[in-house]
Order: sequence, then structure tokens, then C-alpha cells
Amino acid sequence: MVVKNMSRNIEKKKLLLLGFGDIAKRLANKLVDDYEVAGVRRSIESHPYIKMLQGDCSDEASMQKITESHYDFIVITMTPSEMNDEGYQQAYVKTTQTLLASLKSNNINPELIIFVSSSSVYGQSDNEWIDESSETLPNNYSGKRLLEAENLLTQSSFNSCVVRFSGIYGPGRQRLIEQVKAGNGAEKQPVLYSNRIHSDDCAGVLQHIINQHRQAKKIEPLYLATDCEPSPLYDVKTWLAQQLNITNDNNEPGSKPLARNPRSSKRCSNKKLLDSGYKFLYPTFREGYKMVLANMNIDSNK
Repeated sequence: MVVKNMSRNIEKKKLLLLGFGDIAKRLANKLVDDYEVAGVRRSIESHPYIKMLQGDCSDEASMQKITESHYDFIVITMTPSEMNDEGYQQAYVKTTQTLLASLKSNNINPELIIFVSSSSVYGQSDNEWIDESSETLPNNYSGKRLLEAENLLTQSSFNSCVVRFSGIYGPGRQRLIEQVKAGNGAEKQPVLYSNRIHSDDCAGVLQHIINQHRQAKKIEPLYLATDCEPSPLYDVKTWLAQQLNITNDNNEPGSKPLARNPRSSKRCSNKKLLDSGYKFLYPTFREGYKMVLANMNIDSNK
């Protein structure tokens, strides 16, 4: 058995994960048996199966050394050190600039570079449906910087794919649950739509795209990755309150509705992703949050 695994290692493709946060770790766990996986973090971290590299992805010297090794696939999944314009510029724009320059300098041309972006690049706010062809008019620094980084990659000479995730939730990402526990509900009218995707599906989508490429199937340059049911935030919080057995006098999720953001309500379509053959682990928030609640040792069937 050991000999067989050693034999397979010779044939393994090499995968580089720039940023080794939650989504990258989930992806690495899915691919480690079939790929030689390396992850890059600013801080030192060990992993039993992944080759961990310490480095600043926005630093030219670091990236120059890291990309000396030929990687067949590169996935950029960064987390800003600061949640402000400078943090996003450094994490996304500077990282992309530095990666592209380093690859050119080392004369390396990966099979595919995947950039993890966000639906925040869309500025639509009237509950309209959006997809990959919709106009991008971000109204905040995060969307603007992500779009800037996207354009750097897509306008380069490298084969690339951009994946725009909607609101990510899952283990360790329980902000909505905590809001409901605190009594913060959502107004029923006017309707405020929310779009989300479970973190396991985020990793699944990235794995799916890489597999499609390996199987010589067509990969679109852009995917909007979100689950199958954009939902009014009121409905999501009401459902969560029911699972948590939290009610008030009006039998609604809390008595302190959060202020509506008039610029943040849209409905994201995942048709292109579904057409590519991806099957969601958690097609709606119900399946996904049931798993999250179960992990929190809460009986979500009550």
C-alpha cells in the first residue's frame, strides 16, 4: 500500500493555495490525496498532510521564491489583515499584482489560476436578479478592490477563473445565528433579500472547477457561486428562531429589527454553476443551517 502511494506521488499535480484560511483548508482536505498541496500563510502553521510555506503573498521577494516551484494550479483565497480599504488593497490587489509579476519573472505558466472573489462587486439594490453578465458597480471599498484584482487577473495572459461567492456561512461563521439569539430580527417589509453559500460548498465549487479542467471540460472565466434559494432575510431569521425555540410576543425572531441597508438587496443566480454540473451539498439555507445547528449541539428538529 505504501509503495502504491509513493508511485502515485510522482504523477500528482501541484496545487498552491495563496492564503490558508477556512475555505483553503477545506479545499486542501478534498484534494490532498490527488494533488501535492502547498499552503501559504503570513504566520507559521503546521499541517499533517499539507506543505506549509510562510510568506507574505503581497511581498515580491516572498512570491518570487514561492513561485520558483512550478505549480499547476493556484487558488487565491485571501483574508485581509484589516477590514478597510488598505487591507483589501494589500490582500487582493497587491497579491494579484505580485503573483502575476513573479510568474512572469520565473517564466512559469500554471494550467489554471482561480481567484476567490465576492458578490459584493455587484451594487444592485432593488431585489433584481443578477448573474455573471450583470453590471458590476460596487458601492463599497471591498467590492471595488475585489473587482480591481479580478481585472488584473482576467486581463493577464494566464488561464484564469474568477469565482464570486455570496455570503459564506458554516461552522465558525455563525453571525446570523448570534443575531437571532440576541433578539435582532429583520423587517418583513420592505423585503431585504439575502444570498448565501455554505463553506463546504465553497470548497466543493473550487474542487469542481479544478476537476472540470482536469477532465478537459469547458470552464467559464467567471462563476457566481451561491445556493439555490435567495431568501428574504426575514424568512431566514424566522426559521432560525423557530429552530432555536426563540419567540417574542409576536412570535417573530426577536424584537429589535436590524436597520435595512437599501443598497444591499439582490437575488443571485447560480444557473451557470448548475449548468456546469455542480451538485450542492446544501441547496438552501435550511439544509446548511441544520448542519451548523447540529454541530452546536442544538436539536434543529424541534
